[in-house]
Amino acid sequence: MQKGRKGDRKKWSVIGMAAVVALAITACKAESSQVNLVTEREEEKKVVSLFVPMEKTNPNADNVARTAVDITVGNAEKELGLIVEYETYTADNYKDKTYDEVLLNRARNNMDDLYLMNPDTLQKLGEEGRLLDLSELESAKNLRDVVKAANTVDGKLVGIPQEVVVYGMFVNKEMFDRYNLSLPEKPEDLIECCKVLKENGIQTPIGANRWWLETFVFAYSFADLYNGGNTEAEIEALNKGERKLSDYMRPGFEFLKELMDRGYIDARTALTYEAIEGEGPDFLAQKTPIVMAYWGAANTDTAYGNPDFEMQVIGFPSSRGQMPVMSMTGYGIGAEAEHLEEAKAVLNLITSEESLEIYAKINQVISPSKNVEVEYVPALQPLSDRVKENVYVLASNAGIKVEQWGNTCLIVRKLMEGASVEECMAEFDRLQEEALR
Repeated sequence: MQKGRKGDRKKWSVIGMAAVVALAITACKAESSQVNLVTEREEEKKVVSLFVPMEKTNPNADNVARTAVDITVGNAEKELGLIVEYETYTADNYKDKTYDEVLLNRARNNMDDLYLMNPDTLQKLGEEGRLLDLSELESAKNLRDVVKAANTVDGKLVGIPQEVVVYGMFVNKEMFDRYNLSLPEKPEDLIECCKVLKENGIQTPIGANRWWLETFVFAYSFADLYNGGNTEAEIEALNKGERKLSDYMRPGFEFLKELMDRGYIDARTALTYEAIEGEGPDFLAQKTPIVMAYWGAANTDTAYGNPDFEMQVIGFPSSRGQMPVMSMTGYGIGAEAEHLEEAKAVLNLITSEESLEIYAKINQVISPSKNVEVEYVPALQPLSDRVKENVYVLASNAGIKVEQWGNTCLIVRKLMEGASVEECMAEFDRLQEEALR
């Protein structure tokens, strides 16, 4: 929900990464003095500004993700006796700027109190010292370790999400059964499955879009980094320049290029597709047996929540088996926010155990709190099992000096456009050198 920005690195409507927003409030003016007194009292309330991608929505709106956000924000407003005013990306005329660009400008100029940030902007603002350390908030105490790791910059917890976004491969299990195929565990398994599917008339075994092919790269490239028992030391080596990020990314890019070269992914067509909007219809029509998407897409009827076939959501192939890929947006507070104490109180409430349980139950997503567990659709069981085993890779880790999610997305796009793997690795080397300077 977590999730789509249209335009480069603007994914708020599709990536599942930050289901936000909500409730457009319309107030009717009345002539009676009683109503006017109420209006005056409302105006006397403290106002905390929150910069988000979209407006508050009508309480009866169908978009459950937005409703979940607004319920928690509304509860905080009532308890604290203040108003959370949504400053929105869509409300202004930002024709030539992405959400991230606008947010960076607003945060650097202290224009808002609270921000909902993608991983790359959270990392940049954290490094610039423009975000408050949230580690002392009560709501921070029960966060999963993976959430703390992904949102900590220079030793400071600068973001807290309302959900952990997990990406996986959405598979038409019935098509796999038809051709006696097991669900792939390792990269070579996926190659063999695609080969069989192609031989049986499936023109494009993997449906793709221009945003999410980096998930294959992360799973392949970072499987050992996050599951080999030496994560902290390896990240330290990356941040000191003792290891090259390109050394990690190369195998994943080579694997992705092989999928493209064999015709298992139609890169040219994928470049024209927005996430789910492009490849989704062929998946639902059982023309394409594999797509990639975020956890919440399995719960949403407007995405893949109601297919006419048995669907399984599994991790991406890696040397360590099926590998979930995690990313997360985060709410942050400006270090010099005008209403600093009120903003801290709001964030503490909307990320409290009670609020996170409300949010997780409505959206059927993984909570950032280790104490909140919810039911989910059966199709998500394979992916959930791996997450519960603490098997995953992070696609956004603010502890690594080179931002991963946004940069990898753009470099994968260069590969889709015809760049060589070596050219892509040179770009990672450049980014790492720049970050270390």
